[in-house]
Amino acid sequence: MKGKHSPGILVIVIYKSLAALLLAATAIGLLFISFKQQWLIELSETYMVEEKLYFIEWTINKLTNTKPQTLEITGLVTSLYAIVTAIEAIGLWYEKPWAELLVIGLVGIGIPLEIYELIREASLLKLIILLINLAIFLYLIYYFRKTNTHIEPRTRQIMKKS
Repeated sequence: MKGKHSPGILVIVIYKSLAALLLAATAIGLLFISFKQQWLIELSETYMVEEKLYFIEWTINKLTNTKPQTLEITGLVTSLYAIVTAIEAIGLWYEKPWAELLVIGLVGIGIPLEIYELIREASLLKLIILLINLAIFLYLIYYFRKTNTHIEPRTRQIMKKS
């Protein structure tokens, strides 16, 4: 760690850390359910879940009607994404230029997909996530260009042109 973190980097590290934890919990849940799907079906048929929150009913219906293999693959991909997100947060915390580039690249790749999803089916949550990721993307480009003066002059020249 080089020194005091900028407030923007701290916010991004916290955001990425929380995202990694949420993704890890989701992955664990998906993998657990893929192996215990019959148990979930039986649970959904009990009085305990009957006529409760619509979200719980919708979630259980989705999970019980999904093939276990699909849940396993989704759980594994979500696990991988959680690991990458945690690596991003750790790299940013230790002020590694590769972490800034990793976050810029991954967030940048995701923005067109988020715009497509927002156009396809708009929701407030999708809009908030898009705005957060746009802010992260733009901030990190600004921050990276400002702080990485140790980069080879030719590379710095190319970065300034873009």
